Amino acid sequence: MSVLNYLDNLATKAVLKEEELTSIRTSILNLKSNLKCYFGDEIQESFQFGSSKRETILPRKMDENSDIDYMIVFKDNTLKPQTYLNKLKQFADKYYPNSKKYQSCPTVVLELNHIKFDIVPAIDKGYLDYHSYYISADKSNIIDWIPTDPNKICEELLEKNKNYNYKLKPMIRLVKYWNSCNDYPFNSYSLEQHISQCPFNGLNSVKDFLFKYILYFEATSDSAQWVKDKVKCAKNIVYNVKKYENDNMPISAENEIKKLLPEV
Repeated sequence: MSVLNYLDNLATKAVLKEEELTSIRTSILNLKSNLKCYFGDEIQESFQFGSSKRETILPRKMDENSDIDYMIVFKDNTLKPQTYLNKLKQFADKYYPNSKKYQSCPTVVLELNHIKFDIVPAIDKGYLDYHSYYISADKSNIIDWIPTDPNKICEELLEKNKNYNYKLKPMIRLVKYWNSCNDYPFNSYSLEQHISQCPFNGLNSVKDFLFKYILYFEATSDSAQWVKDKVKCAKNIVYNVKKYENDNMPISAENEIKKLLPEV
């Protein structure tokens, strides 16, 4: 098998299967119904967002930290985030007594058998038909509101993926898999945002996208040494793979790429 085929196959495995998607959809319907019963008119709306909505989430077998981001928009926009976090924790205690749940600043995490939910409190400071969402965020150990536009983020990635012949999302999933295999040197969302800003013009395959990004990417000067070492190691593997391919050594090239992205 060539490196190109190996990476294409791995990228296919990095997509959630229909069984997983069905379980997630069922859990979201139950969550939405339970929220309505518990909070009633306190909630303006609730919806899925984040990597699961952008289709860059990994299966749990490839990333044990994979989760579903779910936003709860409260009508009252005058309270502090911790007040809503407390409300969501009480809700989870009542409706999911046998599931693990805890506050992980600035969200409430609900762990079900097949998936983990990151429940994010939010408020809407928009006017008329214009929504201006604010979500809870940990800013210098102080939980406060920050603005976000999850729909815009999703639409921008969708457009870029289309412009790059639908190779961007598969490559993002592969980089996130590398991140999970290396003890998460980078925040998953920040990594995804950084990837989306990288130019990939003129490239044709997921392999080309992946190699371009790894050779383009640099750890910041203030990154921990182990993070810098992980990035350096990834670059060295890519250089080795390219050398083996140039020397017509496909088996060596495939064995080398598996050091970067192990078989699943």
